[in-house]
Amino acid sequence: MSTEATPLVHIEGLYKQFGDNEVLRGIDLDIAEGEVVCLIGPSGSGKSTLLRCVNLLETPTEGTIAAAGHDMTGPDADLDAARRDIGMVFQHFNLFSHLSILDNIAIAQRRVLHRSRSEAEAEARRRLAEVGIEGKEQARPSQLSGGQQQRVAIARALAMGPKLMLFDEPTSALDPELVGEVLSVMKGLASEGMTMLVVTHEMAFAREVADRVLFLDGGVIVESGPPAAVLSNPKTERARSFLHRILHPVD
Repeated sequence: MSTEATPLVHIEGLYKQFGDNEVLRGIDLDIAEGEVVCLIGPSGSGKSTLLRCVNLLETPTEGTIAAAGHDMTGPDADLDAARRDIGMVFQHFNLFSHLSILDNIAIAQRRVLHRSRSEAEAEARRRLAEVGIEGKEQARPSQLSGGQQQRVAIARALAMGPKLMLFDEPTSALDPELVGEVLSVMKGLASEGMTMLVVTHEMAFAREVADRVLFLDGGVIVESGPPAAVLSNPKTERARSFLHRILHPVD
């Protein structure tokens, strides 16, 4: 652990089993405030499980996690308070289909942060402008493209004022032409200093935006380093093989 500053995320000895399947096998990871870390690796390598353990959507089998100033695995963990400080964006947008876009962003602010309707709606409009969706406040999610829905999901997370943002393959459910608009919003967040842990298959994004790339395979961190090192000059055959398949797919 760094002696210079307490990391915003500190994970030590993290194991996660589902029945006999050991998905995470001894993960140690520190993430500094303002750092962008991208998790890459094959399907089933444990990337999404690691992400979901950070905010305890999955309960670790063993190990300790501290995130955004909260002892997530301690006996007195206040998960409601912790999740106010840890935003999460999923593959599928998880918007309320029966609510307007404005209400989708305002509802958690009102229920969890106890903001008034006017305060919550003002923050919702500000965040919608930040992600480039003005004028759609009264639309329903089904009236928006997938890329627009994902940007609304990002705006909803940001409206809670998080210290840490988790992204679980946020572009994997999108048509290729819509991926760029979501990545552009994420690049903006990174440039503003948001601490981000991102599971992604978008290698160009990882190369451009990440401070560090972790390659997971078989529930362990096989490689970790700056994007140029991990993506252009991987040390292990497992990482080389994975990156070759991603970067040079068979037509």
